[in-house]
Amino acid sequence: MRWTRAFIGLNFFYSIALLAALAPASIAVAQTANSAARFAVVLDAAHGGDDTGGRLASGQMEKAATLAFSVRLRSLLAARGMAVITTRESDTAVDPAIRAQIANRSKAEACLSLHATESGSGIHLFTSSLQPSQPARFLPWKTAQSAYVEHSIALAGALNSALLHDGFNVTLSRTALIAVDNMTCPAMAIEIAPLRGPDGKVTAEPDDSDYQARVATTLAAALLEWRLEPRQP
Repeated sequence: MRWTRAFIGLNFFYSIALLAALAPASIAVAQTANSAARFAVVLDAAHGGDDTGGRLASGQMEKAATLAFSVRLRSLLAARGMAVITTRESDTAVDPAIRAQIANRSKAEACLSLHATESGSGIHLFTSSLQPSQPARFLPWKTAQSAYVEHSIALAGALNSALLHDGFNVTLSRTALIAVDNMTCPAMAIEIAPLRGPDGKVTAEPDDSDYQARVATTLAAALLEWRLEPRQP
């Protein structure tokens, strides 16, 4: 996964959204809480278009694996009554600023940036390395996530517990995250690495359909529990 690689090209629909809503230096944060009847999750399939991401051992590009995983997870979340917003539904490039704007406009309770890699094993959970700050009506665009970091870490903890319970190897980290650092919601990156046996040999690649289905099922159940937990707005 290449965190620092720029996404190129803009989907026309998202371009219009950016021109209408993107502020260069700051963003306004909505002050009203989500309706109890609406629990929105944003799924951000990384890469797309000319930005292919990494190449997996199967020969498939990361952009295809992340889109397939987004589709699987979207279906499971929708079946559990959650509103799901995706940043892309096809092999198109989406600018990082547009990805963040989609998440921010959705007033989501969870925003997941989806990645795949051949490095390491199991599931890698990343939250922003920004230092926590107090919520404000206007937040600097580059560090908007700072007001939500504590909620993001709590979300990562919930997903980590569920994944460990279901037998997955999990790595938790904090790092600078393109797009996620601009999001005004509990947000994180989820990276699927190969599934390995006790001897370290790969038993399933990140784009393996059964492996992805298992991970998606665990995440959907964890997000359903997250939905029911009382939290401060």
